[in-house]
Amino acid sequence: MSFIVALMTLLSSSAFAQTIIKGNLFDATTDEPIIGANVSVAGTTTGAISDFNGNFSFQSKVSGEQKVIISFVGMKPVEQQVTLNGGTVDLGQISLETDAIGLQEVEVMASVAVDRKTPVAAATVSAEEIEAKMGNQEFPQVLKSTPGVYVSGAGGGYGDSRIALRGFSSENVAVTINGVPVNDMENGSVYWSNWAGLGDVTRTMQVQRGLGASKLALPSVGGTINILTKTTDVEKGGSVYMGVGNDGYFKQGVSLSSGLMDNGWAVSGSFSHTAGNGYVDGTSFEGYSYFFNVSKQINENHTLSFTTFGAPQEHGQRRTYLHEEDYDKYGKRYNADWGYKNGEEFSQRTNFYHKPQMSLNWYWTISDKTELATTAYVSIGKGGGTGLTSNASYNDRLNVNDFRTDAGIIDWDAFTVANQQQFAETGNGSVLYASNNNHFWTGGVSTLTHKFNDNWTLTSGLDLRYYKGEHYQTVEDLMGNPYYTDYNNKSAGPRDLQQGDIMGYHNDGLVQWQGVFSQIEYSQNDLTYFLSAAGSHQGYKRIDYFSYDHGVDETDWVSFFGGSVKTGANYNINDHHNVFANVGYISRQPYMRAVFLNYKNDVNDQAVNEKILSGEVGYGYRTKGFKVNVNAYYTYWQDKAFTKTVYDDAGQSYSANLLGVDALHKGIELDMTYQPLRNLVFNAMVSVGDWRWMNNLENVIIYDDQQRPVDEVNVYMKDAQVGNSAQTTAAINATYEVIPRLRIMADWNYYGRLYANYDVTKLDDPRYNETDMYELPAYNLFDIGASYSFEIWKLDALVNAKVNNVFDTDYAVEGQQGSLDANGNPTLNGYYMGVGRTYSVGLKLNF
Repeated sequence: MSFIVALMTLLSSSAFAQTIIKGNLFDATTDEPIIGANVSVAGTTTGAISDFNGNFSFQSKVSGEQKVIISFVGMKPVEQQVTLNGGTVDLGQISLETDAIGLQEVEVMASVAVDRKTPVAAATVSAEEIEAKMGNQEFPQVLKSTPGVYVSGAGGGYGDSRIALRGFSSENVAVTINGVPVNDMENGSVYWSNWAGLGDVTRTMQVQRGLGASKLALPSVGGTINILTKTTDVEKGGSVYMGVGNDGYFKQGVSLSSGLMDNGWAVSGSFSHTAGNGYVDGTSFEGYSYFFNVSKQINENHTLSFTTFGAPQEHGQRRTYLHEEDYDKYGKRYNADWGYKNGEEFSQRTNFYHKPQMSLNWYWTISDKTELATTAYVSIGKGGGTGLTSNASYNDRLNVNDFRTDAGIIDWDAFTVANQQQFAETGNGSVLYASNNNHFWTGGVSTLTHKFNDNWTLTSGLDLRYYKGEHYQTVEDLMGNPYYTDYNNKSAGPRDLQQGDIMGYHNDGLVQWQGVFSQIEYSQNDLTYFLSAAGSHQGYKRIDYFSYDHGVDETDWVSFFGGSVKTGANYNINDHHNVFANVGYISRQPYMRAVFLNYKNDVNDQAVNEKILSGEVGYGYRTKGFKVNVNAYYTYWQDKAFTKTVYDDAGQSYSANLLGVDALHKGIELDMTYQPLRNLVFNAMVSVGDWRWMNNLENVIIYDDQQRPVDEVNVYMKDAQVGNSAQTTAAINATYEVIPRLRIMADWNYYGRLYANYDVTKLDDPRYNETDMYELPAYNLFDIGASYSFEIWKLDALVNAKVNNVFDTDYAVEGQQGSLDANGNPTLNGYYMGVGRTYSVGLKLNF
């Protein structure tokens, strides 16, 4: 009998210990489910991670009065007292609020897309995902498993990655930081080395493919990348971080926050330092990142927030495309642009830049229906990149290939001796120069949001910008000679220069922009509809200090007007199914290189706006443990701006626009998430594009400045595949929670139909219409990672480990197409070998 009582007591105790705790988490601001939040019983390792519907459920063996802690990056932690006595404890729906001041207003300015509401294809990456995936990769690499995205490490230098979206390069992909456009005002490019510290301060990043949700008149032909940085933390605290990795990678950082104080002030800041030798030979780097924010809640209706961040850096580059025999002989890390000078690493290709951005935000709640969000910003960039040139005649110039060692690197000491000898004999020689691109950029965006009622919302605003870019070369290293004679300043004549003096070219580009935008949105029950329009004026001016005998030459302002109109709708058929569609038209002003020809103040009277017509349809399905999105897009691009340069019999160069170049980008994208178990999640995507040039240009006459014909140009590009971006991509990601707080991750990425890059204007042989462009081999990459959170010294700690390209796969990440061979097939001028196996480990302590 006593045995039965003891057994029943044991069974009762066991049953009593197995209490089920469950609930549902959602964002208090957006009403969206919170995915990946940690839920645990205080003082134990028992817990769970919320799924993509925001649900969590786990069993606990402890009993009695306990505390359940819910935490998620970017949200205020929630603590709930519960009584665990067996059975099930349902915490119901729990809303988590942001831990930042002013985040909601920034999201309005940044036009953040909302799932099952905003009718665009979008993917969002949280700060937690960035922290887990990034390691010692570059910031853009976090997006490599996003449909339609191709991330290339280019030459492999620190910050040299580039992003293409649906086959469009960065000049046709709008990038905003906290709603502020950062595409270069002259050429539209985004240089990620300027923003190398974004991984430290990004709160969330959203890729909106196609037209995107932005109301501004942006160059969003391929899509929009929306980056939201940290604002001011509501809670007091901070963190310290240290990470190590392959090839001497070392990073350390610290962040601090005062929290929201009783007087309404709050201050947050962070600082980090990163350095290493670089995976590719001769690409050592050093970078810093800083972030500072101070906010003041003046009253219930007014908040001011000042933010500044930047990332000064310097790194070596690999800019020379190489061939198979080069990599076979010298290894996959080989870089032909560097060597040793006086016993120290010396490269003819380095990049250095610092581009701080400062903004002052004012959030005004005018009434319960009307809000005004305004930001004024300033960005001052300074830096450039180096190269080698000579004032000797072309045939007499020293060739660095004549000074290579058996290891394939450049013997710069021997080169310097030869350079000194050439100077002694001829007075000419080689010099290392720096191409400087400094700029001053200021502007403001003001967005007024008014809700007429529960269904209708009007958003309107202004977008004002002014930009001045200073472009010039300076003498960086005389390479052993007493001076360098420069002949490029037409008004000053030959000048003997010392280190730091301006050489080569010197000009300024000025850009002004005035834009207005407005959007009306209707939302009721399961239907959301919007109609938006934007118009803008863009003016260009060029000032040249070197190219004219009379000295400084300045153009008048050259003006262009552009704009866009977009409309779309999303309909939630029921809790499981939704459909959306959008269509839009963009008239985009030409960039500066198409406005001024011949690298001079020659105004191109034929410059016209590019026209883009784009449409998209999509379908989504949601059910417990599974969701899928599929969308199809069509983007027709007219009057893509190309410039062709030719030479007359005297060697004088002339350039002209090649008008009427069209392209068509269309494709299908699918992404899905499947959670078969509470602790196991799969993510997958497939993207198949068909991106081609649409037409040939024949018998185009290029005239000189006296309107005399110089040459006749033909471009045979009809049906040529667009290069420099994989047209087929796929990915599968698995995340498994082995034990509470310990997660392991595995990623597979596939890239196919990757065509080499090429200059369209050089497709001057009719045989190009009879062959495909040069296709690089498809490749697969595998990455693994793990993260573990724990408590040490009463501090929350997180360890992240990452191994990229686990199998050390050899692959061509980017190539340059050459001319046609005897059989009429395109050749390959060279390619960049992708980065091999890399690893990193990082420890973060939160306090």
